[in-house]
Formats: sequence, structure tokens, C-alpha cells
Amino acid sequence: MANKPPVARSDEIGQFLQAAKKHPLQMTTANRLIFAMDATASRELTWDLATSLHGELFNAAKSANLAVQLVHFGGFNSFHASSWNSSPAQLLLEMQSVRCLGGMTQIGRVLTHVLNEAAGSQTVKAAVYIGDMCEEPMLELVSMAGQLGLRQVPVFAFQEGQDRYATEVFRSIADRSGGAHMPFEAGSATQLAELLKAAVVYATEGIDAVKRLGTATSRKLLTQIKH
Repeated sequence: MANKPPVARSDEIGQFLQAAKKHPLQMTTANRLIFAMDATASRELTWDLATSLHGELFNAAKSANLAVQLVHFGGFNSFHASSWNSSPAQLLLEMQSVRCLGGMTQIGRVLTHVLNEAAGSQTVKAAVYIGDMCEEPMLELVSMAGQLGLRQVPVFAFQEGQDRYATEVFRSIADRSGGAHMPFEAGSATQLAELLKAAVVYATEGIDAVKRLGTATSRKLLTQIKH
């Protein structure tokens, strides 16, 4: 299988993505959030769920200047990071272009990418990762998470399912980076929407704004975040 990003669903989407690459957004003051997902074959239903909730990222930000970068991996060593999206419509087009393909997890590449983005911009506020498995050694991943913690870029690891090794890895990544590890039930739009909202509010408005949410999800998240 060729090592290339997933193909677009239509010529319109493909043209949009090409234009976005040629003319990336220049946002030096935006609150930047990296939204990373496992797009291997088993993740198609969750990807569709996340796509349906894409607007929640921007709704939660209210009037804050938010830019979201979509990062995903799948297939044979395929890894893709989008341009920075400042509107739900842009993010939706990116997400609709993705095809989930069989392959191994590439969480290490996700964390490396987040580190590189954080090194080049003072406005990367947080990263969200959604997945259910980890097929990589934990030590290196946790080391990179520690580097993100030093840069004050927390990782919010939202885990679908109850795989024990993934739980251990995701929890350690969240802890070392200063973020939070939160499980959610497969197919639960409500749970995932609440998790995304809490992460975005933290990234754009800070810890006090998360406290004001007053939801069970936000309270659980607050018990883990390192202030």
C-alpha cells in the first residue's frame, strides 16, 4: 500500500485541501489545538462519530480565537497533519476526506509532531488524542510526553474501550504532559462531546473556565490536570 494521505471523497474536497496546502493559515495569535486520531481500520465508527461532533470544538471555544489542526495515521505507515483550520466547515472537509485503513498505531509520530509544532509556536495550547489501542513501547512515548509537559502542552487522551495496555500508556502520557486520561464508551456521542468541550475550554480559556462548566466530566478531568 502506498505511503500517502487518504484520498478525498470528491473533487471538491480534494481541491480544497490542495488550496489549503498552498495557502496555509497565518495565525500568530490563535489558540491552537491539535486534534489527533487513530484512523486504522477498527476506528471507522469512532471517526464518523468524531466527524459528526466536529462543530463542538468551535462551539466550546465561544468567542476565543481557535485554530484546530487534524492529525491522523492509518494504513501502511501513513501519517497526515492538516493545515490549521479556523472554522467548522474547514475541519469537516478535512475529516470527511479520511479513509480508515488497517495498520499499526503511530502514537510516537503524533507526539513527535506535537513537539515540533509546539517548538515553532507559542500558541499550541493542548493536544487531544482519541484511540483505543497502543502497539508501541511505552517508555519512549512517556519520555516525549514529559517533554510536552515541560513546554506546558498537555495531552488529553480519550480512550475508547478498556484495553489494559492502552489504559496504562494513555494514562502515563496524560500524567507526564500535564493533561488527563479519560475513557468513554464506544459510540457514546454525549460522552465524547463533553470530553471535547472540556479540552477546548481548557485550551482557550484556562483551568478556571473548566471549573465553571460544572459537569461530571469536567470535574473528573480537573482531578487529573496539573495546574
